[in-house]
Amino acid sequence: MNKNGQTTIFGGVTRNIFILGVVSLLTDLSSQMVFPLIPLFLTTVLGAGACAVGVVEGAAETTASLLKVVSGYWSDKIKKRKPFVLFGYSLSSITKPLFAFAHVWSFVLFIRIIERIGKGLRTAPRDAIVAESSDESVRGRAYGFHRAMDGLGSILGAVLAFLLLPIFGYRNIFLFAFIPAIVGVVVVLFVREKNVLVEEETKAKPVKTSFRELPVNLRLFIVASSVFALGHFGYAFLLLRAKDVGLTDSTAILMYVLFYVVYTLCSIPSGILSDRFGRKPVLVTGYLIFAVTSIGLMFTSGIYSIIVFFVFYGIFYALIDGVQRAFVVDLAPENLRATALGTFHAAIGMVALPGGYIAGLLWDKINPEATFLYGFTLAALSTVLFVFVKDKGPQFIPTGKTVN
Repeated sequence: MNKNGQTTIFGGVTRNIFILGVVSLLTDLSSQMVFPLIPLFLTTVLGAGACAVGVVEGAAETTASLLKVVSGYWSDKIKKRKPFVLFGYSLSSITKPLFAFAHVWSFVLFIRIIERIGKGLRTAPRDAIVAESSDESVRGRAYGFHRAMDGLGSILGAVLAFLLLPIFGYRNIFLFAFIPAIVGVVVVLFVREKNVLVEEETKAKPVKTSFRELPVNLRLFIVASSVFALGHFGYAFLLLRAKDVGLTDSTAILMYVLFYVVYTLCSIPSGILSDRFGRKPVLVTGYLIFAVTSIGLMFTSGIYSIIVFFVFYGIFYALIDGVQRAFVVDLAPENLRATALGTFHAAIGMVALPGGYIAGLLWDKINPEATFLYGFTLAALSTVLFVFVKDKGPQFIPTGKTVN
């Protein structure tokens, strides 16, 4: 048992965190049978351009993130997490097969937005469960484990997409993706939510008061991360770059698998490093690696260099994905964790649509190098802004005992 009363399985990973990890594995197995194919499906099958790819991906993430702040606030308000998590995963599951019926890119956009509504509803409450099911001293490791399970599911899904695409084609794979997704929904039922009594004064608190209570340091971090997210062009443009230098659709998917293998292997070590040395050094390192990757993609022209930068991108993503969430929880008041997580996700999501549109526009109207220069510039700017964010310091306190 940890100090939160949660049964510990190993290394600070409690029963709830393990179950949510399994759910994420199954959900991302389903998702990554679909999502890495979407940019290729849009350009190869539907004949859309890079700008359409940017709009689809950006609008999807913006929709999800705007709902994260709403679900996060109401999760804190009613002191319930599980209903949001269950409904969110259910909605995402039933929409994935609908991609099979798309014949114009606008329909892909519509379904992608509906699917991301599910993600928006579940993410902040789920991340709050992870925080409430782990001790502060191993919070980075807990988020790292969850992201690693997510990554493992992504690897399996992308491998299945690679193996099945030549046999079944895009549309049948979209239909098959429903099976692991719905199994993941069933597994959510085994999560045991912490029972918290709602005090009358907490019930009466208006939304605006809760947001105002977020600390200034947390707001500074959200600003810095939002500037970075504006220039974070995402894996879709790495896949387009892979095709741009001559790779086939199937080989491009293999590059995507490589990215997720690296991400999964590095997620738990990244969380442990943030526990021991602080979140800020880990996040700044991630931003700098992204900047180097952006510069490298401007000059790459062959498969071997593409491989290197997919590896770099995997390391970068592992360094920031779980650690950002842990950092938000560190900086937030305990009674506003889901609100803070939702606000963070909403802020970076609101810039995803303009960021994706700008990246796609630069690609179509100028050249791919302009897209990557744009990403490098905003990564450098956000790194400078990060100087003003204060870190709480290492969360790990040596006691001579093993945390379990």
